[in-house]
Amino acid sequence: QVQLVESGGGLVQAGGSLRLSCAASGRTFRNYAMGWFRQAPGKEREFVAAISRSGGSSDYADSVKGRFTISRDNAKNTVFLRMNSLKPDDTAVYYCAGSLLLLGEGLRVGVRQYSNWGQGTQVTVSS
Repeated sequence: QVQLVESGGGLVQAGGSLRLSCAASGRTFRNYAMGWFRQAPGKEREFVAAISRSGGSSDYADSVKGRFTISRDNAKNTVFLRMNSLKPDDTAVYYCAGSLLLLGEGLRVGVRQYSNWGQGTQVTVSS
């Protein structure tokens, strides 16, 4: 099991940027495919971005492609989400998630594919 703690959320104006961080405990972080999800009030949790164990592969929701970048630093047990050109529709609680993957460079894009979740960090984009 890996414990995940997000940080970096806050209030930003439309067009601005934020970088979210997710710190993981434990020595097996490199065995986890990682992802970012978000949940707005009254809506279901939705996929934002995913990254493979090595960081060599990534995937994004269509709504954030070209604006968000996911990355990871396995030496520091941390995954990041750089968010540029933020829009009011990006307002949500953002969650970091991990999926144990002992082999390969697969990506996980479904909520149910992840068994480890952080507590979330609020991102609010004002118009």
